Amino acid sequence: MNKNILFVWVVLVALSEGMFAETLPELCTRDCAENFGEKVGVSFAGVPAYSNCQNACVNPTPNFVTGVYTGIKWQCVEYARRWLLVNQGVVYGDVDIAADIWGLDYVRTPHKKNQFVFKGFVNGSPEAPQRGDLLIYSKEFYGTGHVAVVLQVDAERKNVLVGEQNFDNNKWTEQYARAIPYVTNNSGIWLLDSYLIGWKRAIY
Repeated sequence: MNKNILFVWVVLVALSEGMFAETLPELCTRDCAENFGEKVGVSFAGVPAYSNCQNACVNPTPNFVTGVYTGIKWQCVEYARRWLLVNQGVVYGDVDIAADIWGLDYVRTPHKKNQFVFKGFVNGSPEAPQRGDLLIYSKEFYGTGHVAVVLQVDAERKNVLVGEQNFDNNKWTEQYARAIPYVTNNSGIWLLDSYLIGWKRAIY
């Protein structure tokens, strides 16, 4: 057998048997809501979400979509950036923690060809959230904050359906992770969710 063909065959066998599986940090292998990397749901737009095991798990392995970096597996920041890339063709810049997304002024197309204003609306704003907005949570939430994607606003039931990773890492029961109720008060829209700063929107 040709040596190159033999090498390829050995690699394929090794991959199929999990011989090259990534070594996970200990916190990514115990007390998991769902095993690390297991698909927990798929949004209306077809973007899958994966389990990060538990909130304390940090696996430095990067994820890419068509060669574009989306973040490290499987943090909330990675899901939000991947959702924007797949659905709107833009990404936001690097952040240390999810709460830092609130301070970003722009999103950009891959390879930084174009950039667009990334506007923030504080919870209680008269501007209602809409599909594609990112809900940003303060640093007080687990010391890092959180980010979720608005998948749909249900005005009849007065709730916002979101997609996300690394919130509770449980399987979704619908095509969204959670339904967050909201109320209208003094001409403002208030989402009833702890630690929520507000929502960010790319303006095209």
